[in-house]
Amino acid sequence: MANSDTETVVEDPIAPGAKSPSVVSNRVVDAAVMIGLLGLAVLLGYDNYRTGMSWEDTGPQAGYMPFYLSVILAGAALYGLGSALLSRDEAAVDAFVTRAQLRRVMQVLFPTFLFVLATAWLGLYVASFLLISGFMWGIGRIAIWQSILTALLLTAVMFFTFQLAFEVILPKGPLEAAFGY
Repeated sequence: MANSDTETVVEDPIAPGAKSPSVVSNRVVDAAVMIGLLGLAVLLGYDNYRTGMSWEDTGPQAGYMPFYLSVILAGAALYGLGSALLSRDEAAVDAFVTRAQLRRVMQVLFPTFLFVLATAWLGLYVASFLLISGFMWGIGRIAIWQSILTALLLTAVMFFTFQLAFEVILPKGPLEAAFGY
């Protein structure tokens, strides 16, 4: 009978190393998020003040409730900013992300950003083919022929499902136009 207290640890051979230098600390990220929220609160507060945030004879104006919600958001952001900057906690100076971790995130984020741009020119299906095959080959280290075959099959299933079966209007590019879609 198996011992339920034993734990199997599977190591990731390409996991970021523990000795990777820090790119940014938790304190800096917390402060940046709070500054962003404070900016959003000020923008929303101004817009709702401009719209009207007082009472009329018939009741509150359109910006009354949203204005006060933006005031509450600004107060919470200021409290969070103060907490982030004045914190003496060790967790505040710990690494939010290391260089190796950020590299792995960018391996996914940059191609996904390119996918969004490519969709405008190449259409969803061709851009999806490129993204899927690129991820499988580049990040997954899967053979190029398997990556292309899998991407081709998945893209074909997407095309038949969305274009032919359900007639969903999706971005199309020159390849689809060449085939009359």
